[in-house]
Amino acid sequence: MCPTDPTPLGSDGAPDVLQSPPPVVTGSPVEVSEGVFVIPDHRVELVPNVGIVLGERAALVIDTGLGPRNGAMVLEHARRLAGDRRLYLTLTHFHPEHGFGAQAFKGAATIVYNSGQRAELRRKGAGYLGMFRGLSPAVAAELEGVELVDPDLVYEGEAEIDLGGRTVLLREVGPAHTGSDQIVLVDGRVLFAGDLLETRIFPIAPYFPPHDTDVDGEGWIGVLDQLAALAPQTVVPGHGEVTGASLIHDVRDYLTYVRDEALRLRECGTTADDTAATIDENARTRWPSWERPEWIGLAARAFYDTSASV
Repeated sequence: MCPTDPTPLGSDGAPDVLQSPPPVVTGSPVEVSEGVFVIPDHRVELVPNVGIVLGERAALVIDTGLGPRNGAMVLEHARRLAGDRRLYLTLTHFHPEHGFGAQAFKGAATIVYNSGQRAELRRKGAGYLGMFRGLSPAVAAELEGVELVDPDLVYEGEAEIDLGGRTVLLREVGPAHTGSDQIVLVDGRVLFAGDLLETRIFPIAPYFPPHDTDVDGEGWIGVLDQLAALAPQTVVPGHGEVTGASLIHDVRDYLTYVRDEALRLRECGTTADDTAATIDENARTRWPSWERPEWIGLAARAFYDTSASV
């Protein structure tokens, strides 16, 4: 059945963070599994969950926070935990709140990206830096003096890092949330998923035509099937609380709903605007406890436009 008179949407842009707390990594690392620590995001906008994984000989940091001050704070926590162990840094994806603190690690850690991440950072980094600076004065302040940092090591497909008694798998899984998403799997039991997963937050679909249209909803659903097959014991999302594997199924259910509805409404002849409005209204009802509903419309438009090109 095709709908009529959908409720109109407001802004389809990035979230309004003018009233949000400063995007600063705070608090101490919390051990979520043996040798695996997370500095929680405390559900603050533009603050990621940051990982620190300790082995006998080395430690791996996962994501840096937004800008050099956050990167320096994360590095300080990592050094406190790691002592004289060798440090590695990797990023779940190139977006500013996850990786634009990497300059603090230059020379202090071996920085590892997949080849797609490096290419995407080089192609889009300056544009995202400008866009994020315009979000609020607090965000702009954290981005003051940012330098985009190339990796020391680059891999394709997947790579393993032996930290000593603890093995970390880096796997390139994009395009999905971005064109070059990476998961980090620790000893086959702890999954760092970046923004492929959020806890009680509508998945972030960075669909900003014509500047960035690399989000791939269908690919994202396929990646979630792969993650579910890994059956991790602990899941660290890009944002929101650390949880279990049920989160993978929750996010997949939402993305599948948006995909199916966008295709159905497009086949009914519904415009992109009205499709986004209808899905936005209904998704808020279906997932009433989830935050940041401003991302619903962008996901709907991404699926709508993809279905139009098939």
